[in-house]
Amino acid sequence: MGEVDFKSIVRANSELARIQDIDILLERILLEARKMVNADAGSIYAKQAKEEDATEADKLLIKYAQNDTLQKTLPPGQKQVYSRFYVPINEKSISGYCAFMRKIVNIPDMYDIDSSAPYSFNSSFDKLTGYKTVSSLTFPLVAEEQLLGVIQVLNKKDKDGNVIPFSGDDEIVLTNFASNATAAMQRAYLTRAMILRMVRMSELRDPAETGNHVNRVAGYAVEIYDRWAYKRNVREEEREHFRDILRIGAMLHDVGKVAISDAILKKPGRLTEEEFAVIKNHTLHGANLFEGTVSPIDRLAMDIAFTHHENWDGTGYPGWVDPVTFAPIKTDESGKPLGKKGAEIPFAGRIVAIADVFDALGSKRVYKEAWGEDQVLEEIRKMSGTKFDPELVEVFFETLPVIQSIKKLYSEGD
Repeated sequence: MGEVDFKSIVRANSELARIQDIDILLERILLEARKMVNADAGSIYAKQAKEEDATEADKLLIKYAQNDTLQKTLPPGQKQVYSRFYVPINEKSISGYCAFMRKIVNIPDMYDIDSSAPYSFNSSFDKLTGYKTVSSLTFPLVAEEQLLGVIQVLNKKDKDGNVIPFSGDDEIVLTNFASNATAAMQRAYLTRAMILRMVRMSELRDPAETGNHVNRVAGYAVEIYDRWAYKRNVREEEREHFRDILRIGAMLHDVGKVAISDAILKKPGRLTEEEFAVIKNHTLHGANLFEGTVSPIDRLAMDIAFTHHENWDGTGYPGWVDPVTFAPIKTDESGKPLGKKGAEIPFAGRIVAIADVFDALGSKRVYKEAWGEDQVLEEIRKMSGTKFDPELVEVFFETLPVIQSIKKLYSEGD
């Protein structure tokens, strides 16, 4: 292994150690793997567990795909949209074979695979996009004899931009990188499991608070922020750090519902004014859970739980209230807490407000049917400048294709 490769692994390991959310981490792992071997494209797959999806257990699910060549064909700042699909862990596909055998597969030319190989290349993506896949290197992500996933990097380029085969040195580099990447994945999976346990606590009280719902809201929130950060030229390091803690904080936006009674949360009909007043307190209870903590994640989670129901025009809730004592801080003439408005609402709370409403309106609840997407989008536009930050609404629509792909990825019933 060359000195440059060693330094790149040390740098990448340091970067991965700072990421706490598993989705943000997987995307970064793929990017770093591609950088190390100068791969034009690639995909990262995660092994499905029974508790995630019993019907698709023991299969690989594509989590992220990257392609520099195709990215250059898109307008600046726009992301590629990818589809959810599963790959059986068996010998028939390249990634499935890699997972099944837990060994590296290095193919110089995907259109000239040895006829004795048990696997074959599916060229449908190439036909659909006009992109030609030539060289590939596929390697397993294994920790403590447990398969976590597979990474496949494609089309290694030389210094002149020509596609060449991956080398034996590339295999060594990525094998070393994989051992550290899987350690980071184990830690991030543990963090995600802890968060989902908190979500399940809320789900016991509120059936709408599902793992799919919070994953969708968190995914939407990250994409809204990403587009906003791109337009504002936010530094990459700051951007990735905020994406990481935003995704975790957004998943906990309604955790305060654990303090609301079943009689209200599970009521099939419309709430009375008194009942709605009680349910509003979930913002205070949620914020109170994170009071006194010092980590960036806890601070952001507190902001989101506390303010994701505030409105841009100041008509939301809970307003200027102390999250510990529930005492009003700023009031009107009648002593009622004033609502926070505009930039008074924390940035993360403004983002999650849009993400949460988009998902809630498009989802079936015990008291309503799901709205059609056109109706939901019309309502989001209508509430720009009143309920929502108008700049963030604009960003939301700019990244809508990616948001729609996230909605499919975490669809109910999957």
